Order: sequence, then structure tokens, then C-alpha cells
Amino acid sequence: MADKVPFIRLNSGYDMPMLGLGTYNSFRPNEVGDALKVAIPTGYRHIDTAWLYKTEPEIGAAIKELIKDGKVKREELFIVTKLWDNCHEPEKVEPACRASLEALGMDYVDMYLIHFPLSFADFERTVPTVADYLDTWRAMEKLVDKGLVRSIGVSNFNKQQLERILNMDGLKYKPANNQVEITPYLAEEDLLQFSLKNGISTTAYGPFGAPGQNYIQEDAPKILEIPTIVEIGKKYGKSSAQVILRWGIQRGYAIVPKSTNPARLAENFDIFDFELSEEDMKTMLDLDRGQRVNPTILKFKDHPFYPH
Repeated sequence: MADKVPFIRLNSGYDMPMLGLGTYNSFRPNEVGDALKVAIPTGYRHIDTAWLYKTEPEIGAAIKELIKDGKVKREELFIVTKLWDNCHEPEKVEPACRASLEALGMDYVDMYLIHFPLSFADFERTVPTVADYLDTWRAMEKLVDKGLVRSIGVSNFNKQQLERILNMDGLKYKPANNQVEITPYLAEEDLLQFSLKNGISTTAYGPFGAPGQNYIQEDAPKILEIPTIVEIGKKYGKSSAQVILRWGIQRGYAIVPKSTNPARLAENFDIFDFELSEEDMKTMLDLDRGQRVNPTILKFKDHPFYPH
């Protein structure tokens, strides 16, 4: 099953599966671990987490069990985690990475991302700091040299911030990936094309607009119910979710939809037996209205490294 999933060859030389499993907002005990025990036998090999999510220990324990049971090998997995905003100072980067590795029970992660370009003195983001993400990036490069991570990248960075890293003095490793919100209402076409041109892969989080997470935005659009997408799905005998995921695959970026529901995990994986027409791809792109579903970062617009 895993061989159905296409890969993106990263500029670091490693392959990243284009379909992964997101693990944000999973707070009930064993929720993520149980999801992995369904997802990995289904064929998922790309697992996305972060220090912020507090899911690293459960992910590590589930993977250890699956490896012990012969269901998967560590080298078959692509594990991504992220550096939180209160660890941007260079001297904090390696300890933060090692803390994530300890929580996961792993010797290395396949990709380590700077979660946001914003820096704060505290976990809760109440005290902004001006730690420059260029200095953070130099510390991230050292993690590669030490074998703690295989690839490094960023998350929630805009085009100008990517350019700033690409043009920094003494750059040793280009970002391998930029993980950002992408939905049919937020296509990020300019950012995607810039990244592709510069050899930086893109991963989309929240591709369905985070349904059910009204604490993010009470009036969040119901992306899975957009009539245009529903009609396209009927044409192929697929759900709106499958159409959105297929649209992303064909645009050339990886996707990490979050689910702990076994039926939805199977549905999200069942997207490799059809292809959207060029006309339907354009119709999907025309839905773009530049609307973010996760606007929480807006309250930090006065931060010197605000990305939007």
C-alpha cells in the first residue's frame, strides 16, 4: 500500500512521501497512537508532529510497538517535528531538538522545521523577542552536520522570508521544505511556484479548513461543502476530501491531513486511482480567495518577523 504514495525528492537528497498524517489537536489519551496503528498498516509513512502538539511521546511509543511487531521499519518512515517559538536563540536549538528526539525515542528525525518565523521568550507567546530566524537557521544547519536531523526546513514562512534565508551569507543548506496552510480558499500559488523554482518543497497543513475546530475561527468556511468541489467529486466518484487531496498532489506539494477516524484515514489514502482533468484543476484554483482558516497568527502582526 505504501508504494502507492508518490515522493518528492528533497534538495537534501531524501525522499518525502506526498501524503502524510497530521497529528495536531489530538488531546485524548492514546488518540494519536491508535490512529498510527491504523494509518501505518494502511500505507501512511509520513508522520507530522511538533513540540507544540505534545504528541511526540505517543507517536514514538506507537512506532516502537509497530516496529517491534514487524509492521514497519524505521527507515521506511518519514518523521517531521518542529522547533517552537521560544527556542529560536541559537543556543536553544540543539537542546530543543534533542528533547523532541527523546520524546519520540529516536536517534534522528527525517525533517526538523522552524515552526514559525516569530520568536517569543515564553511557550505561551506572551513576550515577543527579536531573535532573528537567520541565526536560528545557522543553528539548524549544525543539527544536520551532527546527524540529529536529515533535512531542515521552515513552516509558515512567506516568500520574502524564504528569499532572506536563500540570500544569507554562508548558507550551507537551503530549506528543504516550507509547511504552510493551503486550502481551495487559500491556494498560495505564488509561494508554491517560487518554492518550486528554488528547489524548496511545500507541505500543506489543514487542507480541509480544519473542520470541527471552531475554536480557531467560529465562522470558518465549510470547505468540504463547497458546491463546486462536491460536483467535481461526483464526476470521479470521490468525496470532497479526496478531490482536495488529489488537487494538492497534482499541484506538486505534500499534504498532511489530520484524522484519527479509521474510515477517514482509509478515505484520505484512497486518492491514487484517479486524476483530475486540467479543467477541474483550474476550476479548483479559481476558488482561491486568499482566506485563511487559521487566523490566530493575526494577533502577532506587530512582531518584526510577522509573515503575512
